[in-house]
Amino acid sequence: MEEKKENLTEGSLGKKILFFSLPLILSNMLQVLFNMADVAVVGRFAGSMALGAVGSTTILVMMFTGSLIGMSGGINVLVARYLGAGHENGVKETVHSAAILSFLAGLLFLLVGAVFSEPVLRSLNTKPELIAGAVLYIRIYFLGMPALGLYNFGNAVLSAAGDTKRPLYYLSLAGAINIVLNLFFVIVCGLGVAGVALASIISQYISAVLIVGALFRCREVYGLRLDSLWLRRDKAAAILKIGVPAGLQNAIFQLANLFIQAGVNSFDAVMVAGNSAAANADGLVYDIMAAFYTACGSFMGQNFGAGKRERVIKSYRISLAYSCGIGFVLGSLLVLFGRQFLSLFTRDAAVLEAGMKRLTIMGFSYGISAFMDCTISASRALGKGLIPTVIVILGSCVFRVIWVYTVFAYFRTIPSLYLLYAFSWSITALAEIWYFRLSWREEMRKLG
Repeated sequence: MEEKKENLTEGSLGKKILFFSLPLILSNMLQVLFNMADVAVVGRFAGSMALGAVGSTTILVMMFTGSLIGMSGGINVLVARYLGAGHENGVKETVHSAAILSFLAGLLFLLVGAVFSEPVLRSLNTKPELIAGAVLYIRIYFLGMPALGLYNFGNAVLSAAGDTKRPLYYLSLAGAINIVLNLFFVIVCGLGVAGVALASIISQYISAVLIVGALFRCREVYGLRLDSLWLRRDKAAAILKIGVPAGLQNAIFQLANLFIQAGVNSFDAVMVAGNSAAANADGLVYDIMAAFYTACGSFMGQNFGAGKRERVIKSYRISLAYSCGIGFVLGSLLVLFGRQFLSLFTRDAAVLEAGMKRLTIMGFSYGISAFMDCTISASRALGKGLIPTVIVILGSCVFRVIWVYTVFAYFRTIPSLYLLYAFSWSITALAEIWYFRLSWREEMRKLG
């Protein structure tokens, strides 16, 4: 199935961004739904303790996967820029360097995560009855990190070229296999959390093989060739310049969330399980909104490379409008139908009640995060990686830690803990918008 590079520098931006994002939305939704299926199978067939064990690892897993996603964002921006400028050699060297970097990063995270996951989980005051299952799950899950790195690399390259359909097809197949394996390993084999982790890594390697294989078969300029798989120092540096701050942001962002998890862990096991069930909504909403952040980077990158200034800024505004709107709509639906959503993961009435405490507050807050995340994506499309990362670390990481030790420490209630999301997103969004405006004016002065 061969797809040609789509020109993102011509035509109606509103329509193109929407249709570009739809396969990404479906792809992200499927990925979240497959992950939710993991949790649902564990919660329904392995018990609430297994559910709590898997849920206790969520932030740690997201810390490492977020770093790989951050690196793929740098790949996306650079490939899109070179494609927009018609710089074929730049595309080839960036793609091949990115493939090697992504695999090495995944391998590094596998080693680091496997060694340090248990002490980190213990330092977070993970419940004694949950720790064994959590450590088992995460050590198996981390075996899939190299595959996750390669899949995100392939997804970034194809998205930069305007091809968002093939990643959807590959993820759909891998995800369907994941669900079947979940049921087999947990229900038939009785493997519990280990079975869910095994199903996850098998599906990750399937999706990685499919997307990398497609790039090797591709005859376009962004296709992979064995004889070109070399790490070019300048291209690697350019990828890392944007990707490392983005990955560092995601990692530190999740590190700050570890303090939130520690706060949740200070309550009883029922609250921990309820938080774990409700937190599945975060991935669902964030990843749907993230489709427009990817679109923002791809459209701004190609148009920036082509020198089309008006389309660059318009791409940002349209992407922001879409992501903010869908965040508020989905959040409102979760508030209205939260109990039905939570019942997918547990039948325990107390756990349902605990989960609703999170959904009620978060449902009205998701849309705010678009102003922060979409603006960060826009700044990175201009080649600005470091300062947006510093801003988000201060506004959404340091601020959260301070909140946990001040506001939450004073009230000691679960709502006082969850409210920090809305406040931190608002503060960070204002600072990110201010910096983006300065960066845009600077770029316009350079171009004359």
